[in-house]
Amino acid sequence: MSPVLDMTLDELFDQFDNLRVLIIGDVMLDSYVWGHVERISPEAPVPIVRFDRRELRLGGAGNVLLNVQALGAEAIICSVIGTDASGDQLEKELCDRGLNCDGLIRSDDRITTIKERIIAGSQQVVRVDTETDKYITSAERTKLIDKAKSLIPTCHVVIFEDYDKGVLSKEAIAEITDFANKQGVPTVVDPKKRNFLSYQNTTLFKPNLKELREGLKVDFDVDDPEEFQAAVDQLKQQLNVKGALITLSERGVFIDFNGEKQKLPAHIRKIADVSGAGDTVISIAACCVALKQPPHVIAGLSNLGGGLVCESVGVVPIDKAKLKEEAKENLFG
Repeated sequence: MSPVLDMTLDELFDQFDNLRVLIIGDVMLDSYVWGHVERISPEAPVPIVRFDRRELRLGGAGNVLLNVQALGAEAIICSVIGTDASGDQLEKELCDRGLNCDGLIRSDDRITTIKERIIAGSQQVVRVDTETDKYITSAERTKLIDKAKSLIPTCHVVIFEDYDKGVLSKEAIAEITDFANKQGVPTVVDPKKRNFLSYQNTTLFKPNLKELREGLKVDFDVDDPEEFQAAVDQLKQQLNVKGALITLSERGVFIDFNGEKQKLPAHIRKIADVSGAGDTVISIAACCVALKQPPHVIAGLSNLGGGLVCESVGVVPIDKAKLKEEAKENLFG
């Protein structure tokens, strides 16, 4: 049976354009160096990659920004990066793409995260990560919280995009969530391991299967409905969250939100690359939550979008027109 929309699909997608979405978390640069190998180094048994070209892309929370923007909403970053050259480049990449940097904080005490991939032909040879996972200082945390509080009243939803790089901490999460709840602004969470149990009282919590097991320190058979539901119940109880959206990879998604529980199978596709699918899922889910859509619509559109981006090689934001077209055919036809 097709899910029921509270509005037409065209109206829903048009309303995405009116949203302001605040993304709080770890934003970083992805660097890709392409080259070719002609010989092995005389210094060590490693290939010499002759440089052809370099490309910089937004990574971490940056890909969520791009997905939110691709849906038509205004994406606002709230994060802490360094005052180093990589930070300059990251801020330029954000501005060049028309993203709102009102919540961006520059720190003299912090290096900007950059993940550099060296690729020879189509083969990744090595990845070099320049980063720190130390928590930001207490003074920087105060700045981050103040920035978030100044922006939340003008936004329709907050996304916590956590990559365990230190921007988000238990204290910041609690204070920002409490403020958002008082303002009536929903909070949607894409968690990682370190702060997993810190997202108390949020609106919608979106771990994947691995994160759910590791975060709760429990094992369960995902194909056993009772065992799986018990884990979801434990998650909701421990965090006192209103809802959970669990991504299940090739099994699809499961949502338990506002009294509705539903498991949706993955759509059959030619999978080229699963990178970035979770970023697309959280972006679509947050926009649907902001527009007070029912759980089956949140899960259905998010599941569809996550599968769509897997057909492309590399990390790419969702194609809004294609998402709407497929939603008409597969969800609301």
